[in-house]
Amino acid sequence: QVQLVESGGGLVQAGDSLRLSCAASGLTFSSYAMGWFRQAPGKEREFVAAISGNGVITSAEGRFTISIDNAKNTVYLQMKSLKPEDTAVYYCAADVSRLLLRSAPRYWGQGTQVTVSS
Repeated sequence: QVQLVESGGGLVQAGDSLRLSCAASGLTFSSYAMGWFRQAPGKEREFVAAISGNGVITSAEGRFTISIDNAKNTVYLQMKSLKPEDTAVYYCAADVSRLLLRSAPRYWGQGTQVTVSS
């Protein structure tokens, strides 16, 4: 079965950088779009960024960079200049296209907490 396992979350200070990783298994990584969502306390889950198997990127946050390593079946989210409002649970997601991924991803990871203190 498909598994998405996030890592790299933690407690950081405002202005710091953090890199999240999501290791995927059970799917042909290069044939899927991978992405990141986040959900802050009391708010709806929101789209952060997505990348297709051939490297086309869609991003909703200019301070964040999404990338993939096909050899490691891993997608990354590099976050810079973090702000307290970036505090959220960050989820990795996968689907066969960026369009489907943005609307209702088929596969989700369990999430990793990112907390940014002021």
